[in-house]
Amino acid sequence: MFTSSQHVPERNQDATIYVGNITDQCSEELLWELFLQAGPVVNVHIPRDKVTNMHQGFGFVEFRTEGDAEYAIKIMNMIKLHGQPLRLNKKTSGEVRALEVGANLFIGNLSEEVDEKLLYDTFSAFGVITGNTPKVMRDPETGVSKGFAFVNYDCFEAADMAIEAMSGQWLCGRAISIQFAYKKDGSKGERHGSVAERLLASSNPSRDAGRPHTMFSAVPGMVGTGPPALVTGGPGAVPGPPPGAFPPPPPGAFP
Repeated sequence: MFTSSQHVPERNQDATIYVGNITDQCSEELLWELFLQAGPVVNVHIPRDKVTNMHQGFGFVEFRTEGDAEYAIKIMNMIKLHGQPLRLNKKTSGEVRALEVGANLFIGNLSEEVDEKLLYDTFSAFGVITGNTPKVMRDPETGVSKGFAFVNYDCFEAADMAIEAMSGQWLCGRAISIQFAYKKDGSKGERHGSVAERLLASSNPSRDAGRPHTMFSAVPGMVGTGPPALVTGGPGAVPGPPPGAFPPPPPGAFP
């Protein structure tokens, strides 16, 4: 049964997601039906102007549990509604907007088939994507992609991993190019990723909040007497295996 409430303090903030980039055609009933596909919905609220009754392009969906909310973000972020990709994240009332550190990437040579959903699913594997991104730049009249997009991360480690892993990789039939985007603050010809930006980003107290799992397995078939050594120093490191945990290969295992 559809219910809508404007009493934000009564909402379970941990089980509530922010839904941005909605069109004027969007209603509480439509969001309810849409997000019901991801899990049990408790409440939907789209803030509206008291005079015009027009909404401001965003709303809130409360689920029964925090796990339902996280699942909805995982599978429905960047899906298109009325031709626009929905931007989902978990935000509570009074939460401060994430600090932009400058880990902003330019992704070029994109096929017209690549949309925000595909970019999000691809690049969120490397870190937390922030801001109004991924954003595919399109012709304002036709809506056709111009062949490039932007993705912003909350840290340079994620941006560096994305560049290293995805530069030159094929996406929808094209080898994409990735590099740090140019700055918008009037610095002519200067790209993000400078030493100064990295120093400032390293002092951000929230830099490790919400960091996704990025420990990937090693490439199979590597020659050696055991698995590659695990990282044992630095934040997020995992301890190495105990001595004798991996027996040596039998004679003749390797040419």
